[in-house]
Amino acid sequence: MSTSASGSFGRRPGSGREVEEPPYRDEGGEPPEETAAPPPYPGVKPPRVTWRKLTFLPVALIVLLLATWIWFEQADLDALTRNALSNGQVSKALWQHIELTVISTFFVLIIAIPLGILLTRRTFRRATPAAMAFANMGQATPAIGLLALLVIWLGIGRRAALIGIIAYAVLPVLANTIAGLKANDPTLLEAARGIGMSPMGVLTRVELPLAVPLILAGVRTALVLNVGTATLATFGGGGGLGVLITTGITSQRMPVLVLGSVLTVALALLVDWLASLAELLLRPRGLEAGP
Repeated sequence: MSTSASGSFGRRPGSGREVEEPPYRDEGGEPPEETAAPPPYPGVKPPRVTWRKLTFLPVALIVLLLATWIWFEQADLDALTRNALSNGQVSKALWQHIELTVISTFFVLIIAIPLGILLTRRTFRRATPAAMAFANMGQATPAIGLLALLVIWLGIGRRAALIGIIAYAVLPVLANTIAGLKANDPTLLEAARGIGMSPMGVLTRVELPLAVPLILAGVRTALVLNVGTATLATFGGGGGLGVLITTGITSQRMPVLVLGSVLTVALALLVDWLASLAELLLRPRGLEAGP
């Protein structure tokens, strides 16, 4: 019997067909043991926050602020410009802007997230279209017009500015909360009820953790909106960096206008960066895709 070069096929005597020979056996007549494939190396999930995420934007903001400071050092500032920027007015305006942003975001969260949860419960689902229409109305109204109406109603002061900022930023958080809770897989919720979880346990341990990514995305949008809308608080007597911007426009002093604008942009980018870090760190581990 002749074999092929590979030793896998031979020709049966008296037959013109090639047939497959049995696998090679050792001297004991036992087939050779197959080498088991090594178990796959357990994958390690990449870190949530990379060094680029931590350093790129802060370095860019530092470069922006440093370039602005160098420009101010070389600029020829007149007496009116120095007066507008002296006596700690810049730091005061910046601190007021941060306060407006933080306070308004706090009230947006305690209003929009519980309301979104309530509107996804069976008893209150019929009120969802009306609530969404009201929230859409708050954001569709021009911010300066809404602030003017609030000033007429409540008078000049920080209260009117805060209510206007809150009304303008409720929609993203409310809409994302409702969308995140509605997007949950009904079979998971039914399984949670089947193992004996109470309605509150299903909400806090299943529904909300699954909806966290969408809710955090809405919070991030609301934060950036609040930073931008807070510049209009100056028209209602609320202070903030809008004071520098309006002063620079009305007095035609470019350094004052540039400083107010640069600080507003830097603050918005910084807030967005911090919100993106929170979005990554607060996302449940179970929702992350494997390597």
